[in-house]
Amino acid sequence: MKPAPTPADEKERLGELRGLWLLDTEAEERFDRYTRIARQVFDVPIALVSLVDGDRQWFKSKSGLDVCETSRDVSFCGHAIVERGLLVVEDTQRDERFADNPLVTGEPKIRFYAGAPVPIRSGKSALGTFCIIDTKPRTLTPGERTLLRDLADSVGEAILAVDMASLDDLTRISNRRGLLALGRRSFETARQRGKKLSTVFIDLDRFKEVNDLHGHAAGDGVLREVAGAMREAFRESDVLGRMGGDEFCAVLPTASQDQTERAVERLRGLLENVEVKPGLRGVDFSYGVVELDPDRHQSFEDILAEADERMYSNKRASE
Repeated sequence: MKPAPTPADEKERLGELRGLWLLDTEAEERFDRYTRIARQVFDVPIALVSLVDGDRQWFKSKSGLDVCETSRDVSFCGHAIVERGLLVVEDTQRDERFADNPLVTGEPKIRFYAGAPVPIRSGKSALGTFCIIDTKPRTLTPGERTLLRDLADSVGEAILAVDMASLDDLTRISNRRGLLALGRRSFETARQRGKKLSTVFIDLDRFKEVNDLHGHAAGDGVLREVAGAMREAFRESDVLGRMGGDEFCAVLPTASQDQTERAVERLRGLLENVEVKPGLRGVDFSYGVVELDPDRHQSFEDILAEADERMYSNKRASE
C-alpha cells in the first residue's frame, strides 16, 4: 500500500475545509440526493461525498455505507484530491497502491473506485471527492466519466452556495445568518460533550464619526481591517462574524472566559495600529464576554444576548 502525497497547499486547504464547518454535521438532503442518484445511475453499492481532513476522511453524504469516517492513511480519496482529473481504479487488486489496503482486503471489500475532486475555489486543491465504489472490477465509459465529474461539480457548487450566502460581502467573515448557524452548532456540540464555549460581542467605538468625518470608504476600510485583525487574534477554529453595522462577534469552542479575554486583548493591540486615514491611527471598541453555563443558557441566542448586554454595560461605563 502506498500512502497518498500531501497537497502543496495542505495548510490552506485544511483551513478552508474547516472554515466551512461541514465536518461532523448531520446529513443534508442537498448532498444526499447526489449520492442516491449516483448509486442508481452507475449501478454501484456505494456512493460518497468524502471530505479529506488532516488525519481522516469524513463522509458528508454516504449511500450504501454505515461508517462515518476512515483513516486518511488508507483512503482512496486522499489520492484523488491531488489528481487534476478523475482517479479511476478499475481493479484494486491489480493496483500496487491499493492491493493490500485494509479497505480492499477487508470491509467494504473495494474492488473498483472512481473519485472526482470537489474543489470550491479555482486553482486550489480539492476539499474532498465525490466517489463511487463497487465490490467487483469494472470500467467507466467516457460518458460515465463526464457524469461523475458533473456530479462532483454540483456538490462543489452546493457547498459554495451555502458558504457565499453565509458570508459578509465587505469583510469576508460570516454574516449574521452564518454566525448564528455556526454558533448554534458550536453550542449544541459543547452542551452534548460537556465542553467549554465562550462568546464575545464587539461594538466599535465612535464608528459613526469615522463615516461622518472621513466618508464611507474610510469606514468600509476600518471594517475590513477589524475583520482581518480578528482573524489574526483569534484561533483558526473560532467562528468570526459581522453582525451588522459596526458590530462583530466571535464564538470560541473549548475556550474559557479568561482565554477569550486574552484573545480580545490581542485584538485590541492589533487595532491600535490600524490606519483610519493618513495621519489618524487606532480603532477602539467595547465588548462583552460570556462563557457557557449549561444551567443558565438554553440556547446560543441566550449567550449572545448576554454578551450583547455586557458589551453595552461596558460601553456605558467607559463613556
